[in-house]
Amino acid sequence: MQLRKIVTKLGPAYIKVGQALSTRPDLLPVIFIEELSTLQDQLPPFPNSLAFQFIEEELNASPYDLYAEISPQPVAAASLGQVYKGKLKTGETVAIKVQRPDLEENIALDIYILRGLAGWAERNIPRVKSDLVGIMDEFGERIFEELDYSLEGRNAEKFARLYGHLPDIYVPKIYWDFTHERVLTMEWIEGTKLTNMQAIAAQGIDARHLVEMGVQCSLRQLLEHGFFHADPHPGNLLATKDGKLAYLDFGMMSQVKPYQRYGLIEAVVHLVNRDFSGLAQDYIKLDFLTPDTDLTPIIPALADVFNGALGATVAELNFKSITDKLSNLMYEYPFRVPAYYALIIRSLVTLEGIAINVDPNFKVLSKAYPYIAKRLLTDQAPQLRNSLQELLFKDGSFRWNRLENLLKNASDSQDYQLSQVLDQTVEFLFSPRGDFIREQLVEEIIKAVDLQGRKNWDDFTDIVRTNLGMGGRNHGAYRSPETPSSLDSIKRIWD
Repeated sequence: MQLRKIVTKLGPAYIKVGQALSTRPDLLPVIFIEELSTLQDQLPPFPNSLAFQFIEEELNASPYDLYAEISPQPVAAASLGQVYKGKLKTGETVAIKVQRPDLEENIALDIYILRGLAGWAERNIPRVKSDLVGIMDEFGERIFEELDYSLEGRNAEKFARLYGHLPDIYVPKIYWDFTHERVLTMEWIEGTKLTNMQAIAAQGIDARHLVEMGVQCSLRQLLEHGFFHADPHPGNLLATKDGKLAYLDFGMMSQVKPYQRYGLIEAVVHLVNRDFSGLAQDYIKLDFLTPDTDLTPIIPALADVFNGALGATVAELNFKSITDKLSNLMYEYPFRVPAYYALIIRSLVTLEGIAINVDPNFKVLSKAYPYIAKRLLTDQAPQLRNSLQELLFKDGSFRWNRLENLLKNASDSQDYQLSQVLDQTVEFLFSPRGDFIREQLVEEIIKAVDLQGRKNWDDFTDIVRTNLGMGGRNHGAYRSPETPSSLDSIKRIWD
């Protein structure tokens, strides 16, 4: 509590740094992370006279000339700015965000001080293994991006272009004639916070469905396009009156590079297989560990963390609990949490927190796995073909039940199209990349034909023996096993 109060009093830069540190288990013990994660990005509003002065400076006209209406007081105030409700002369209701005064100078000074402290900590605290100065530089770059409201507007439009077509996802419109570096005018969204369950239920809206849409949208952000909303707290996710999930505030966005996207999917495959050696290698590929890291103590530590939490399936994992356990491990071993991953964790933990408020039994990973299954079956990337092969083979044996489960999970994916999966599966089977499945399929069919032939011969000899009065069954003849064969899985897959 005391730490949170001190950070809040220090001002905007320290609030943002505190929020960023709450996602860095490689830098702080869990007790501090939990305290900092409750930091609220809220400050008292600054005077209207200054806000209206900024609007006039940025847009070259008085707010009373620009807008048909503007609220007499801000409707919300945060560390970087405050928001007014207004109306354009063309009739549209809008949100007008105005930046705080002297923000660039104050934040630049704060970042300079924090960067110096980071350098001192690197030199004098042996436990610090991460590049604190580099982290602070990245943080400084990110916060200055947030100060450019024109960039936020472009982010919103890019987000709408990539994800606005998804079912029940809504992104507000930007009004560029009323937007500049320190003033942003966007469509006003009438909605209810996802955490306000009673109000949502009273409107007849299915909050669980909206949370599931949020999970599906996040998966496409993280694993498909790589452009993701890094600050999806309850205030930035609203249930609209027509039952859509509206995203707000596009100041904090981040990018996941292609190799990182594939690496995250590969890590899920290794988790499914309980291949903790492979998972440790994934942490190197994803820049958590340096290539020269001794993995000998880390592999069993990963096994302890995940085996205790996995239960029957990966889908049953509680994301927050596993993140907490990993936080302890990352603090003990030489992990460096990449900036992109820290933002992913913040995003997913926040989303799961909202989801659990809606449904205490909600599991983010159980909703995510169908999408991952679809990607494994349809994505042409060599990395994912290798992951598919790893998932389907064990000790030289092909696991048809895994393929069956993958297809079943893929069919539960939001954008599953049977024709697409069939077309791409057939193309894959008859390409060099599909050799490993094709060979197994042919082998299983030959086994099945041989099995059926011997069974038919067995039945025929039984009939002959009975008709000739030889009595009894031919115990020397081949008997098909009573246990289900791989053919059963193949039949179910085909059906």
